[in-house]
Amino acid sequence: MIINISQIKKDEKERLEIYCHKVSNEITEIVRFVKSMQGQLTGVIEGAQYEIPVSDVYYIEGVDNKVFIYCEKQIYETRLKLYELEEALKEKHFLRVSKSVLLNLMKIKSIKPSLNSRFTAVLQNGEQIIVSRKYVPELKKALKGENL
Repeated sequence: MIINISQIKKDEKERLEIYCHKVSNEITEIVRFVKSMQGQLTGVIEGAQYEIPVSDVYYIEGVDNKVFIYCEKQIYETRLKLYELEEALKEKHFLRVSKSVLLNLMKIKSIKPSLNSRFTAVLQNGEQIIVSRKYVPELKKALKGENL
């Protein structure tokens, strides 16, 4: 695969073009990653693909080598890895709160202390997410606006 990057004038619109013989899994993954950087994620429900605005995502969870995107009422599967999403979404108010969960800080309704130095984040849709004690300091910093 040949990769070319060209600088353009400031008044030109940025674009990404992919030339391929067929749309392979590799190409599909590249497109998904680029969309996630732009504020959209691609999710799948029963084989159908959907474009999900990042602002609609409550949290993202990795379970049994699969990654799921949780919105208010829908759960989508994505082929992106949790660490890829963490990197892509760190500037969009997402924070890792456990080994397997990325949380959208903009969807938190309240936070309360839990057992063993953990916290529970209550989301706007009523779901509760446990914040592991390892990630509590980062959550506190993020809520104070220190690392956003």
